[in-house]
Amino acid sequence: MVSPFGGDVDDFFSRMMDGESAVRLYAQPNSPSPLLQPAVTCPDFDAEKVIGRAIAHVSDRYCQLGVAAAFSAWDDAGLARQGAGSDDYGVSWGTGTGGMLTYEKGYGDMYLRGKQRVSPLSVPMAMNNAAASHIAMALGLGSACLTYSVACASSTVSIGEAFRRIQRGESSLIVAGGSESPLAFTIMRAWEAMRVVATGDAHNAFQACRPFQQGRKGLVLGEGAAALVLEDLAHAQQRGARIYCEVAGFGQSCDHAHLVRPDAQGQTRAIQAALREAGLAPQQVAYVNAHGTATQEGDPIEIAALKQVFGSHAEQLAVSATKSMHGHSLGAVGAMEALITVLALARQAIPPTAHLEQVAQDCLGVRHVMGRGLRDVPVQAALSNSFAFGGSNAVLALRAFQA
Repeated sequence: MVSPFGGDVDDFFSRMMDGESAVRLYAQPNSPSPLLQPAVTCPDFDAEKVIGRAIAHVSDRYCQLGVAAAFSAWDDAGLARQGAGSDDYGVSWGTGTGGMLTYEKGYGDMYLRGKQRVSPLSVPMAMNNAAASHIAMALGLGSACLTYSVACASSTVSIGEAFRRIQRGESSLIVAGGSESPLAFTIMRAWEAMRVVATGDAHNAFQACRPFQQGRKGLVLGEGAAALVLEDLAHAQQRGARIYCEVAGFGQSCDHAHLVRPDAQGQTRAIQAALREAGLAPQQVAYVNAHGTATQEGDPIEIAALKQVFGSHAEQLAVSATKSMHGHSLGAVGAMEALITVLALARQAIPPTAHLEQVAQDCLGVRHVMGRGLRDVPVQAALSNSFAFGGSNAVLALRAFQA
């Protein structure tokens, strides 16, 4: 992954377990008017150093982050950069906004800085499938190269659909995930106008995002990328791959109720579909990485859906919202949270919801993990939830791998 904590996955998960927040006040550079609000960035990311000058100079930042995450996952999977690609290997990627920074720069060049033309690379840099295409070209992946844009569920859908392709025998290995760099002035202003973005000052910005908290103020935008290598089991075992966990099920649903207001019934259907495909009874699930954005309306609806699905087991169900630490990177966040859930299974540890001190009355009924993470706990099955604008719900059911 590439995160506000850097590119080291072990360090990232350790900081999650400690409840450390990467949220800071963010001043948008070159803004046409002042804008200062809490956000999460990857400030130390050097694209040329990580992915090479050839790709960095023809790609938007969202693409650069994505290629870097894919390279990291590829290396971790023990695959060689040169010659390991195959026409049987593919890419499945997610992004909500794509190359928005390229669009905004082009607008600024034409209308604010008086230039007569935009870069001829603007279209290939800004297109939503640029990241997937660069990953495929760099790694030699000749199977399907697909991009999903489903708002905040984009990269969860990308992982779920990769799972489906492998189930159908269409690919034996897929690099799946998502990337986003949405901290463009226009996007930040648009989210601010919806009155769902948290506020904070220099002293408390780090705890601006407080899912499930009494008096929570809203989400915090962020950027980042995460990638997973999904493989057919026989293929992975044949090459001696290290296996972190099993993707056991994938559930999707549409609320068909409202463009931006979530619906508990729609979320319930997606969770139930993931459990059904995985063959998991509710009481077998130990942990849910919640969508948990810290909005007044969204958090209690998700808790209501969990209580409806898990019944009496909900009170023992460990739930945390890690956006409190890494922010909401829109189309990339599902992959980031799926990666966290994978590590929770692999390490038998559950990260917390940071800054959660007093659970709101409308969010009671589950076992909220507060403060610091839980270590040495039995986690055999877990869910990663993503619920998006447009009513699109996507849920991954993950299971600890038994060799």
